[in-house]
Amino acid sequence: MTTSTATIDVPAARLPVASLLALALAGFITILTEALPAGLLPQIGAGLKISQALAGQLVTVYAVGSLMAAIPLIAATQGVRRRPLLLSAIAGFVVANTVTMVSDSYLLTMVARFLAGVSAGLLWALLAGYAARMVPEHQKGRAIAIAMVGAPLALSLGVPVGTFIGSLVDWRMCFGLMSGLALALMVWVRLRVPDFAGQAVGKRLSLGYVFTVAGVRPVLLAVLAFVLAHNILYTYIAPFLTSAGMAERTDLVLLVFGITALLGIWIIGVLIDRYLRALTLCSTILFGLSALALGTAGNIPGVVYAATAAWGLAFGGAGALFQTALARTAGEAADVAQSMLVTAWNIAIAGGGIIGGILLDRIGVPAFPPALLVLLILTLAIVWAGKRHGFPPAQR
Repeated sequence: MTTSTATIDVPAARLPVASLLALALAGFITILTEALPAGLLPQIGAGLKISQALAGQLVTVYAVGSLMAAIPLIAATQGVRRRPLLLSAIAGFVVANTVTMVSDSYLLTMVARFLAGVSAGLLWALLAGYAARMVPEHQKGRAIAIAMVGAPLALSLGVPVGTFIGSLVDWRMCFGLMSGLALALMVWVRLRVPDFAGQAVGKRLSLGYVFTVAGVRPVLLAVLAFVLAHNILYTYIAPFLTSAGMAERTDLVLLVFGITALLGIWIIGVLIDRYLRALTLCSTILFGLSALALGTAGNIPGVVYAATAAWGLAFGGAGALFQTALARTAGEAADVAQSMLVTAWNIAIAGGGIIGGILLDRIGVPAFPPALLVLLILTLAIVWAGKRHGFPPAQR
């Protein structure tokens, strides 16, 4: 028994938690910088003397920057050492949030937000591969899960706290605090995060080659379908709840989602290295059951809360599951493959807004659950079929 315990405990003790948490904070800053304007639209609109609709485009231009930058930047920087590249991405947030804090020009603010989006595209493409390189093969999933914990924390805690601070003081102070946090993170990364060499010239892989690696395309397609389903519902959760007579409980519903998402990423972090395929299948099925419940009894508050909890539990660890699957599949080309995942994820975010809006205008919120079920059945089929490449069973 003593020998067995040592075999299990020693690798866990060597997990570079401080370094991985630095990556998690980078993800936290990325998501918070993206989503914060959504909670401060009235204040930003008044401060820049624009409508709230125009203020909302601060979120849109950020997503456009991420979408446009991830693949080209990663492809162009394959030979660059990883820590300076990571520091450059974080520095982009320092500059962008500082400009946003001091700018009185809508155009300049939009340029700053685009720069923040470019930095986000680069950073998200780096995180999973960076975390995976810090640990041995049997700990890659757990390392990626820790590095990804910043995203649900930002959505569940960071955005509400930032919105609250913005309502008490000036909205610009929130972006100033974000700049200070990013500066502190640069020091943390420089002191505690290891550096890795970029790819040697002879080992750099083209985008076309990486895209054809067995398993890469199934993972990307699964990401697109799963995240599209999520964003159709998440983007239009307010009108969905309004139709259910729960408009005044939107904040509570989102809190339930955030808390269970954190629980989901904790569960995934514990089990992902052994049960990645099973967890991906279970998360997809759980999300599908949530959509089915909302479609059949979405006017009953208890059902809405339970379905939202299941949805959060399913979605919380999804990023870690898909990124780990892609990192294992792509191997040495992990960063290039992750840039494709970032692009697919942002396409799904934009697609959720567009497709959800069309469904809402033409059919109404009753169209959401069937649309989600179609996308999740597609995801389930892709993951199930990926037994050899993409989502293989656990190997001892």
